[in-house]
Amino acid sequence: MNAAQLMDEQYRYQRYVYDWSRKYYLLGRDSLLKEIKMGFNDNLLEIGCGTARNLRKLAYYYPNNQFYGVDASALMLESARKQLAGSLYESQIHLQQGLAEQFSLNHAPNAQGFDHILLSYVLSMLPQAAPTLQHIIGLVKPGGYLHIVDFADQADLPNWFQGLLKQWLTWFNVHPQLSVMQPLEQSALQQTGVLQKRYIARRYAVLIHYQKL
Repeated sequence: MNAAQLMDEQYRYQRYVYDWSRKYYLLGRDSLLKEIKMGFNDNLLEIGCGTARNLRKLAYYYPNNQFYGVDASALMLESARKQLAGSLYESQIHLQQGLAEQFSLNHAPNAQGFDHILLSYVLSMLPQAAPTLQHIIGLVKPGGYLHIVDFADQADLPNWFQGLLKQWLTWFNVHPQLSVMQPLEQSALQQTGVLQKRYIARRYAVLIHYQKL
């Protein structure tokens, strides 16, 4: 079973309650979305867009911009398209099935890349997160931004809570690894990028804005 099939199996039934259920533990998503500042002609790609929940919110904030979403699960995209059908955002949001590591600049609106790329609780689900993140950085145009929200290390939370959370996340094939952020931190040290990072909810989650110089 390949990665796309695994995601379809995982979300075959979850997709019907995904938006309702995830709001209780995918913390920081709306905060990150509100912090994204898009220019008039900017575009944005969300990798792992799922039901397009985030893209619909961004399209509401920026009705004149174009948004793109890619997801490994064809079933999740089926749900996304049903929610977009007949909506005000249908012509703004363009969806495509695929894997993050296989997405290329051939899919971008122009050869330079995307103005913004969003990863919302995606890195912790990727089996090869570090090299995939490097690939994704290459899809951001010079001067563009990468926006990330994901699980942190929960270091300021009780040990019992950390243990229960990690076990629960493992059941959903989620494996948080803050070390995958090292390329962004190294880029900032080398002054080839600007990194803003903050933790929320006692290091439950981390929010990142990275500008590629």
